[in-house]
Amino acid sequence: MASNKTNPGNYFEDFKLGQILTHATPRTITEGDVSLYTALYGSRFALQSADSFAIDCGLQAAPVDDLLVFHIVFGKTVPDVSLNAVANLGYADVRFLAPVYPGDSVQTVSEVIGLKENSNGKTGVVYVRSTGTNQVGEVVLDYVRWVMVRKNNVEAPAPDPVVPDLPDVVDPSQLLLPAELDMRDFNPVLSGSAHFYEDYEIGEKIDHVDGMTIEEAEHMMATRLYQNTAKVHFNQHVQQHDRFGQRLIYGGHIISLARALTFNGLGNAVLISAINGGSHTAPTFAGDTIYAWSEILDKADIPGHMDAGALRVRTRAVKDLACAEFPDVDADGKRNAAIVLDLDYWVILPKATLAV
Repeated sequence: MASNKTNPGNYFEDFKLGQILTHATPRTITEGDVSLYTALYGSRFALQSADSFAIDCGLQAAPVDDLLVFHIVFGKTVPDVSLNAVANLGYADVRFLAPVYPGDSVQTVSEVIGLKENSNGKTGVVYVRSTGTNQVGEVVLDYVRWVMVRKNNVEAPAPDPVVPDLPDVVDPSQLLLPAELDMRDFNPVLSGSAHFYEDYEIGEKIDHVDGMTIEEAEHMMATRLYQNTAKVHFNQHVQQHDRFGQRLIYGGHIISLARALTFNGLGNAVLISAINGGSHTAPTFAGDTIYAWSEILDKADIPGHMDAGALRVRTRAVKDLACAEFPDVDADGKRNAAIVLDLDYWVILPKATLAV
């Protein structure tokens, strides 16, 4: 008799509007996780790199990188939301609400807030709002993502389509920084960048210059670090029969690579406060080399923090193409085919005039 104890994951027809999914396996984030994350991406932002620097900025210790928190909170959702996904499509209204430190434990709950079957009748798009909390119930991360999921039974009736109304931009008045954060003693020599909030202009474009080639072992190790079990990232035996013939790289891996690359030009952007929207515009595979460039879209003061400001940044990650000419939309009006990620987000920088 065959056992039915294994988890096949949810297919599109299994999701219901308003459904609450409490995800398994809380995760304590350790200093080992932080070190491995650094080894994978080489991020050099000073606030996350040294307790001494973070303490000088009013924090109790170096916080866990914002994106490592995002990936671990995200990874909890995969067995219930995207185990049978074709692709993760995008993000919106992502807000980092409290710092996470090594030793903190996180867990995730999601609500299904939208459903729309695709015209082919074989897949559909599922929208979820996921909330990550720490060991004392404090919300550390809240975000929306949408994912294309296969149907198991193509004859299953389509649900009434519901597409949530999501903000294009997180209002800067909603950006939350740690109350204890104090950047009056921010040291630009130790941070590795002389450029403060005031030095950036709306419309400015920054070529981050450096490139990083993705290795097969690295992207699989990263995805395992987040306990992300999506089949498309691991199983070459199955993926060889897919349209690409190989494993897809987790989109979050590209986000972290791009963020690390932005250090060269945005080295004092020590915190991500929110992600307004993001889309994975093309697949990436082992052997691709990722470059990045950014555009400053907006600037904003932060209530209660006169020593810091927020930059709205749009970063494009590009594969196998350097960004000196800022690839974006080609002459035919179509997005340059080398762009694999388009990410719009708010970062926090110290001000040079540290008024209090």
